[in-house]
Amino acid sequence: MLVALTIAGSDSGGGAGIQADLRTFAAHRLHGTSAITAVTAQNSVGVSAWVALEARMVVAQIEAVATDMPVAATKTGMLANAEIISAVADAAGRLPLGPLVVDPVMVAKSGDRLLDAAAERAYVERLFPRAALVTPNLFEAEALLGRPVRDLAAMREAARELARSGARAVLVKGGALAGDAVDVLFDGERLVEIPGPRVDTRNVHGTGCTLSAAICARLARGEGLVDAVRGAKAYLVEALRRSYAVGRGRGPVDHLHPLFPEG
Repeated sequence: MLVALTIAGSDSGGGAGIQADLRTFAAHRLHGTSAITAVTAQNSVGVSAWVALEARMVVAQIEAVATDMPVAATKTGMLANAEIISAVADAAGRLPLGPLVVDPVMVAKSGDRLLDAAAERAYVERLFPRAALVTPNLFEAEALLGRPVRDLAAMREAARELARSGARAVLVKGGALAGDAVDVLFDGERLVEIPGPRVDTRNVHGTGCTLSAAICARLARGEGLVDAVRGAKAYLVEALRRSYAVGRGRGPVDHLHPLFPEG
């Protein structure tokens, strides 16, 4: 049984974060493990409160998994602050975590910044150089580069420039653009545009977590990077088609659709 690790925050509403990642790993027939960085009080409407764990406890969870189980790949989600980001980077440098997919949870879909400047610098200076792939959305790419990224040409240039920050590969996600959802992958040598249909649903909670977890899962299974990204996107598109409402706000995607294809 292959093992994947997610290092992220807990979503009490079950649509994103650790909960989404573990369901995605299960859908890809992996044993999912976790290191929780923060606990949130949230539901389909929004986040009402959250608290970060101490960095040493985050690292203790990573060590407990990696010193006992053969981790085939790892992803990060919400890392909360500069101390945790730096501690995770240190752990990634000394523990066998497999290829690392970094989802830089920095900016909400609303455009609100979630981290302070020190944490944003820690991502770029400490964690990106450890990453096999970084997966910013358009808002996060803009925050990292300090300029607008509003069309396909800007996404291509953003992917190239962010790769120069140390990550081996960058996937700039175009879900916020109008029209079809086109993502741009730069693997250090070539640009690959990965189109996908825009699914007409308001239930999009946790899409970024789900995509990065699916890429991580496919890397754990031995797929090459481009194939892993393409396959993860196809998985997400179908999950969006089967998304469902639960609660009064935006519901989650259906992470388990491969396990129940007739459902």
